[in-house]
Parts: sequence; structure tokens; C-alpha cells
Amino acid sequence: MDFSSDTAAPAHPSVLDAMASANEGPATSYGNDAVTARLRTVLAEVLETDDFDFWLCASGTASNALALSCFCPPTGAILCHEEAHIARDERGAPEFFSGGGKLQLLPGDGAQIEEPALREALAAINPSFVHETPAHVLSLTNLTESGTAYPAATIQHYTALAKEAGLSVHLDGARLANALVHTGATPAEMSWKAGVDVLCLGLTKTGAIGCEVIILFGESRSKFPELKARAKRSGHMPPKMRFLAAQALAMFEDGLWLNLAETANQRARQVADILCRRTSTELVQPVHGNEIFVRLDDDIVQAMRTAGAVFYPWPGGSYRLVTSWCTPEEMIDTLSGVAV
Repeated sequence: MDFSSDTAAPAHPSVLDAMASANEGPATSYGNDAVTARLRTVLAEVLETDDFDFWLCASGTASNALALSCFCPPTGAILCHEEAHIARDERGAPEFFSGGGKLQLLPGDGAQIEEPALREALAAINPSFVHETPAHVLSLTNLTESGTAYPAATIQHYTALAKEAGLSVHLDGARLANALVHTGATPAEMSWKAGVDVLCLGLTKTGAIGCEVIILFGESRSKFPELKARAKRSGHMPPKMRFLAAQALAMFEDGLWLNLAETANQRARQVADILCRRTSTELVQPVHGNEIFVRLDDDIVQAMRTAGAVFYPWPGGSYRLVTSWCTPEEMIDTLSGVAV
């Protein structure tokens, strides 16, 4: 019973088949191939716009750090939640890639930035004050690090506040598919229609091997030459990009990425229901996606681990369990027999 992470899940067979199909003879390097060109056409359909440029990376950390480095100068700051992945789990990569940009951490329940804190931070920006590090970017995460989903309307509202203060907006969408399935929003409604400038659309956790898409919208497309230069300089210009593009094409075909996210979300709800049969169990966060944050009695923790369940403690005294596209019903049944 592996509930450690959706990154522990295997790749979907369609992804492997797509990569094998792309493995036919030579192809032009660095994204100048037919497979990557086809991905642009598919992305335009998924995003409901042709006004974008994109770049492919193999990891979420690389995509976030590269994207943010194009919008935050070394003397600037990035507003984000205090629990955001870029703050807690990327070992200073955004600061490193931007050459010294600072993360300005904001509070809020469910790892969602609370509006009063955001308004206060935006109002306090004063670039003429030499002792301050003025914010240049607002970074939002969907799903958040606590597994909650921002509605598209909130993304749009926060983006409008940031734009009014002169900031650009970055959306970390490592689990974007899970958020879309939960909220019912479209990729367009959750990104450029909401005012997002740069989206890091994650497919790795959803079922790819390693594929993250950095997407620049509208006027932010002017950053594309810089994005490519930074990707090259940092070693994130895949020579055989067709194999990353093939993964994305497989995930987008017939809405596979959303179908896989729906399965993962459903399994998470099942896990939460099983664990909450015991009245002493406490859900720390609502289950919006494929992550469960829960406080458990010691005897249940021990029983689950004895039965082979893999999951991790989380800051604050809770535990995190993560489901994926391939969490089987049999595993749910086994958990049901143990967590009593």
C-alpha cells in the first residue's frame, strides 16, 4: 500500500507507447522536431488560444525556477504562500535561478494565500525605498501544498490585485489536472483567462515519466528568448525534446490527463472516508484532489505500517497520504480491512 507520493507511481502505458512511437529515426534537436511542433497545435486546443509560447522540462522545480527567473530580477521578490513548494521543497532554486530574488512568504489556511495578507503586501511595495526588496511576481499554486484547490474565480481575483500593483503572476500547476477536475474549470479559465502570465503545467505527477510545460501567455511571450537562454545556461534544454513532447501528447489525447486525475481524486476520497470511520480521526484539510492530510491515532498508524502502508508524517502533527492514477481498488480494500 504505497501512499507516499504520486511521483512514486509508474508512467501510464500510453506515455510509454508515445515515446516508442517518437523513437523513429533522426529528428532535429532542441524542440525543432515534428513531435514538438504537433504539441503546439494540441496545446492551442487544450488552452483555447494560440497566443502562447512553451518550453518543456523534466521536473517541476526546474520549470518553476526557470519561469520565475524570467520575471523576478536579482533585486526583487516573489510573493508566495509560506508553505508553497517553491519555498519549502525546491532548495532555493527560484532564488538561485533568479540570481538572488527573494521569496516573501504570506499566510493563509489550506496553503492558500489569505486576501488581507496579499493586499497588505501589495500595498507595502515601495521600489524607491532602498532598504526594501520590492515584489515583482505573485506565485500561486493549484493544487496547493495542502491539497486544496483555488477556484478559478479566486485566481482571477488575486491576479487582478497583483496586476493593479504592477506584478506578474506565475501559477505552479504541478497538480493542475487534479484542481481542474475538482473545480470544473477549464485550463484556459484557470490560466490566461484569469490573467496568469506564466503557467507551469505539470504532467509528471499525473502519469507522465517526467514532463512539465512552461507556458508564456500574451505579452509575456516577450520573455521567451530569455527563457530559452536561461534553460540552456542551466542545463535544461533537452537535446531530444521530442521524447518530452511525446509524453505530453499522450497525456492530452482524449483528455487522458484529466481522466487520470479524476481517478486519483476519487481514490483519495475513498481513503479519507475509510480513515474517518474512526471518530478520533481528524481531516486537517478538505480533500480537493489526490492528497489526504489527516491526524491519526498511534495504533492505526502502527497497524497500517505493519500491513505495509507507506505514508509520511507532515508538519503540524498530521500525516499525508497521496493517491495516483493507478491506485488500485484492491489497495483501498486492504486499507479498509486494516484501518478499523
